[in-house]
Amino acid sequence: MNAAVATPQKNRIQAVLKHASGDKRFKILEVHMKKHQFRQDALIEVLHKAQELFGYLEDDLLLFVSVKLKLPPSRVYGVATFYHFFQLKPQGKHACVVCLGTACYVKGADKILNGIQDKYKIKAGETTADNQLSLLTARCIGACGIAPAVVYDGTVTPRATPETALEHINQWMTK
Repeated sequence: MNAAVATPQKNRIQAVLKHASGDKRFKILEVHMKKHQFRQDALIEVLHKAQELFGYLEDDLLLFVSVKLKLPPSRVYGVATFYHFFQLKPQGKHACVVCLGTACYVKGADKILNGIQDKYKIKAGETTADNQLSLLTARCIGACGIAPAVVYDGTVTPRATPETALEHINQWMTK
């Protein structure tokens, strides 16, 4: 590899490792990796722990994991972006997840999503400017019998409507 091309990557890795040395969360993450013997096949477990510690998986954190597990950064980023559970951006104080599985969609999940997007001027995957609300979607949450389902801060709510969704979110936004 050309040395001029490799140098910026090497400098970035050194900067990430230097930054990590002063943050207790990186030490906890490294202990977790050690528990898994720095095995490459423990990548998903390591990413779960990283997200638990940091709240989301920023680029430097993914690079840290890549270096410690001796994996190409593209592989770590690929896994982090493939699985719906992993977040690459900071999340709001509250999370609203609209299920877009077939049963929920047929029963109006798209109208719920559109209502929230219109009222709060954000799209799915975004967070409001005041960091109060993150709007997310899921392919299916496995609650087809109570469709359309919406998850508010981890609590599944059955038979949602655009009105009930906005009512619930409005309570968060006025606090």
